[in-house]
Amino acid sequence: MRGYHFSMELIVIGAGPAYTDRRGATAASYLLLAEGAALLLDLGQGSFPSLASTIEPSGLTAIFVSHLHPDHFIDLVPLRHYLRFEFKPPRRVAVFGPAGLGDRIDALHAHPGFAAAALDVAPLVAGTQQIGPFQVEARLVTHTEESYAFRVSVAGSGAGAAAGPGPAMGAPASGLVYSGDCGNADDLVPLIRPGDTLLAESSFGAGPVPAGAAHLTSAEAARAATAGRAARLLITHLQMGYGRAETLAAAQSAFGGSIQLVTEGDRLSV
Repeated sequence: MRGYHFSMELIVIGAGPAYTDRRGATAASYLLLAEGAALLLDLGQGSFPSLASTIEPSGLTAIFVSHLHPDHFIDLVPLRHYLRFEFKPPRRVAVFGPAGLGDRIDALHAHPGFAAAALDVAPLVAGTQQIGPFQVEARLVTHTEESYAFRVSVAGSGAGAAAGPGPAMGAPASGLVYSGDCGNADDLVPLIRPGDTLLAESSFGAGPVPAGAAHLTSAEAARAATAGRAARLLITHLQMGYGRAETLAAAQSAFGGSIQLVTEGDRLSV
């Protein structure tokens, strides 16, 4: 990855799938830190305690939810309670997600306005927006009716930007591409820039993926990393019953860069 500089820290809050027998696993949640700001990608079941033991949750710059499956958003409920009852007055966090996210959270408690008591929920749209120091590009992918993958980078730190002295000056900034859940690896390739890190779900490991499941194998994720000239592939969201060794071997057959199967608590520079 020579020639690129790292501007974010990735902390894996949760790397688990919808269900697992892996002790200590929590569902999808990935924290990005840069320039004193914190951006969260997804907040699935069981992940709030890990988030709260890592940072002060009320200080999040924003949360981006990839799609409306509970293993990617359901811990917005304990976050809402925390913001609502832990502070006087209540604190608030911005949440961007597919249409209907707020309504789904409200429906869990049969309480219109439940989410809005502490969460500023706004609809996601495909395209790029600036959130604090983060530049977030969202792109629709194949999974549910409205599912997104994201590319996150630190805006203004790429080629041609004013930078401090040192070897990183003028070097392109690497970004993180997060697949969410995705049934077509080709959907991810337009998001990937040379030198990026691809954080990709491989729910069914080396495969095969059950018909209609709309998930990736590790080899399919690896082919997307190769096509986009990513520098590194991080595999996540592995279902129970699928072997780690086989999952990594299948990815290594399709991608020549660094590959890691991430787990809760991992910290990496991006």
